[in-house]
Parts: sequence; C-alpha cells; structure tokens
Amino acid sequence: DGKCVICDSYVRPCSLVRICDECNYGSYQGRCVICGGPGVSDAYYCKECTIQEKDRDGCPKIVNLGSSKTDLFYERKK
Repeated sequence: DGKCVICDSYVRPCSLVRICDECNYGSYQGRCVICGGPGVSDAYYCKECTIQEKDRDGCPKIVNLGSSKTDLFYERKK
C-alpha cells in the first residue's frame, strides 16, 4: 500500500524490499511483509531509511518481528 516496511512512512518510496527465501516459503509466499495478508503490491523502503542504510539490516520481516517482540515485552511489564 506504499508504506515503508521499517518506519511506516508513506513518503518517497525508494528501494524495493527483498525478502529472504525462508520468509517467503510455503504458505508465507506472496504475503504482506507487515500484516501477513495477501500481497497486493511491491514493498519499498522510504528515502530516509535508504539513506540511513536501514535497507541493509537484513530481511525486514525478521527485523519487524524482533521489534514487535520487544514492544510486547515492555507492554507486558507495565
């Protein structure tokens, strides 16, 4: 839908996202990186994330999963 997979920005999509083979296998093939729904369009990194080289941190599905688990941990502590 035009949202950056790292920072959720809708502004200036720049670099095409590449998903690792393990995250795009079996029932996960063709799924959205962010929500897991059916994939409708290509995913992009925004210009700012590309400049900060966040597009080189690895598979965005794994990066997002790690931050989601961290957020959940701190939400449970409250």
